[in-house]
Amino acid sequence: MPKEKRLTKRQLAVIEELFNGELDEQAVLDKYKVSRSLFNRWQTDDNFIEQFDRRIADVYRQSTVLIARYAPLAAAKLIELTESEKPETARRACLDIISMPMLQAGKKTQLSCESQSTETQQPPPFSERTASRLLAILAEEKND
Repeated sequence: MPKEKRLTKRQLAVIEELFNGELDEQAVLDKYKVSRSLFNRWQTDDNFIEQFDRRIADVYRQSTVLIARYAPLAAAKLIELTESEKPETARRACLDIISMPMLQAGKKTQLSCESQSTETQQPPPFSERTASRLLAILAEEKND
């Protein structure tokens, strides 16, 4: 069985710099003295592609965690904005709040959607008072 080829220190350094550094792609290549043609060859190497794709997945996973961490704060801020004296701000906050459960549902996998359909539906993540205010503001805007 042939031994799998590992990435060189230079290849790993370039990938690391691309994802963690502040330089753009060309500046990274210049820093490590990698020509565009060499970098293009690296991008056809399965091991390089696998490592690169793994780093992309890691970055997306980190950003998902960051967004999830601040989601409750963002939701609380939106609820506060529904009481804004500016009708347009309140209206937009209401629409954003209403669309939040739809955004979460869109991100779920088909399997979890199927299993959730058999469970009882959860109430909205806000009180009846807040829901009434949301509807009142939307109705007021519609009448204007």
